[in-house]
Amino acid sequence: MQALNRKQDIDKLDTVLKDVVFEYINDMVFIMKVEKGPSFRYVYINESARKNTELKNEDMGRLLDEVLTGELGARLQGMYVQLVENEETIIFRDTINLPGREQVVNESILTPIKNELEEIEYVVSITRDVTPLMREKKRLINAKNRYKSIIEHNLDAIFILDSNGVIKESNIASDQLTGYNKKHLVNSSIFDLFHSSIKDELQKTLQKALSGTPATLDHCLMKTNNNKEKVTSLKAVPILIKEKFDGCYIIVKDNTISYEQNEKIHYMALHDQLTGLWNRKALDEHLPLFVQSMEDTEQELSVLYLDLDRFKFVNDTLGLKGGDRFLNKITERLVTLTNEHCLLYRQGGDEFIYLLKNSSLEDTKKKAAEVLSLFHQSFTIDEQEFYISPSIGVSRYPVDGYDANSLIQKAAQALFQVKEKGRAHYRFYQTNMESSFPNYIIMESHLRKAIEKEELYIHYQPQMNLSTGNVDSFEALIRWNNRKFGFVSPGQFIPLAEETGLIHGIGEWVLEQVCIQLKDWRLKGYKNVRIAINISPKQFLQEQLVETIRGYLAKYEIPASCLEIEITEGAMQDTQQTLKMLKKLKELGVFISVDDFGTGYSSLNYLKRFPIDILKIDQSFVREIGSNQKDSAITTTIIHLAHSLGLEVIAEGVEEEGQVHFLKEANCQKAQGFYFSKPKCPEELEHYVHL
Repeated sequence: MQALNRKQDIDKLDTVLKDVVFEYINDMVFIMKVEKGPSFRYVYINESARKNTELKNEDMGRLLDEVLTGELGARLQGMYVQLVENEETIIFRDTINLPGREQVVNESILTPIKNELEEIEYVVSITRDVTPLMREKKRLINAKNRYKSIIEHNLDAIFILDSNGVIKESNIASDQLTGYNKKHLVNSSIFDLFHSSIKDELQKTLQKALSGTPATLDHCLMKTNNNKEKVTSLKAVPILIKEKFDGCYIIVKDNTISYEQNEKIHYMALHDQLTGLWNRKALDEHLPLFVQSMEDTEQELSVLYLDLDRFKFVNDTLGLKGGDRFLNKITERLVTLTNEHCLLYRQGGDEFIYLLKNSSLEDTKKKAAEVLSLFHQSFTIDEQEFYISPSIGVSRYPVDGYDANSLIQKAAQALFQVKEKGRAHYRFYQTNMESSFPNYIIMESHLRKAIEKEELYIHYQPQMNLSTGNVDSFEALIRWNNRKFGFVSPGQFIPLAEETGLIHGIGEWVLEQVCIQLKDWRLKGYKNVRIAINISPKQFLQEQLVETIRGYLAKYEIPASCLEIEITEGAMQDTQQTLKMLKKLKELGVFISVDDFGTGYSSLNYLKRFPIDILKIDQSFVREIGSNQKDSAITTTIIHLAHSLGLEVIAEGVEEEGQVHFLKEANCQKAQGFYFSKPKCPEELEHYVHL
């Protein structure tokens, strides 16, 4: 009776196990009955197996090879046979494609169940879908590989350090940067790779990273295996494992090439490309610092502003390249006087500046004399000897100024006085130089912007016909009213414009303004008049001058006969070029006049050869008419000479009635000067041009 009850309890327990354990677990459970063959018959599958396979309850009692055919059935049949033969649990994975579902990976455990005779009676298969697990594992593997690739193939060197700064791992770039192989790097200290001068900074950077805060070190010298130094920057990044900081990454970037390039750029920015000397930018940076240093130590400083005398003729003789070679030879001599207290700068062109630190008055005089003595011997270029001299202006801190600009400006003022007083010597700045020195540097800057700022304008001076009393011609005279200098004399800014090359733009502007004025008068119905325009010698030599004039005549629809091109004798030294240009101008149809006749040379020669229409008698002769017999005779001779050559004559600078009477008696056609009218704006002269 007890045995029967025990069997009933076991059967009941089996039912509970099936209902509770098998039916309500997520794993798929299959129980197969082992029969002869061996063959395997389905006797039980749980709910999870029914959901995830195509097996049904009605398949229970059927053989495996009847339910599952094809490759999957054969593979499972083989696994079950192997289990029966070896009597050992089998664990395996397989990938299957279920209809309407993605590919899944199953992991199965096959366990034998024996009876009382120790024979395998059943096989229990528990199968679990490990697809999510495999996907996560694959993701982790891919992430690990990506991470490894980022580290290993990074162009920057990467070291993995422990908390003591010992290298535990490094990448390929680390080998290339340091020159050491990985075997040498691993287990060595990161401090061994860097210059001892940055040890403290590197230590602070690592400590910051080990405490959980990323840190950078911008400029650190690394020592390589071949004893070279490399300029690097590094980043220290903490390593966090299970919320604990465990070492750090050190990412090292090689900045050597960019550092050297930046150094080269910085050098080029502060050094003159031709001579290698400090340049003007360097002077602007250094001088204020030196002034401050002299002020702190209560010492004196001197500025020697040196300009080479008549260097333009060297360039004219040797050409620009030859001139550059000459400057280099001069520089070689100048630098022999430099030391830690005497610095040399090339200000530009043929100008140099010495800065003398901690230099007394006597020291400065001695240095200036030494500079002059450098030029006592000749310079040899292409086996030809050349002599050149410098002019030197000197200013001193603190007596002449407390800032860099004042010191340079006053040295330039002293230099100007040297140039005015014979050159080839030196002068110290004195306060009386202020009034006589035209600040050409500042004036040039303002002149460059004069057209843009509409500071230039034109006045016109009428040329009176002495026979009729009428006016049919004018001379255009440029004026400059500057916001800093006020009204600047043409005698001051025209030479500056010629020296700096600004005369070309100014001359073209005058030409266009005159054409605009002529058109305005024509549109108003006034009579045709002729306006004379002064052309500078440099502008006269421009090949495009004729085309420029032609263009403006066409643009403003002005007859060529309304323009008079006025040149000086100084513009006609190159006979062939002058003749060529004058012929082109005559073909264009403009009038040609010679200004300041009699003040130059070879006058009779070019009167015979050149196509000239008008002579203008210089005011220096007209001024003394009546009181100086020679001037009267010269004026009369010029008038008769012009008439005999068929030329018109205009006398300049007429200011007195007696001069007018004399000119009429001598049959001079026209005259201009304050006696008739000062140069005026066009609106004030319109009564002369009414029909």
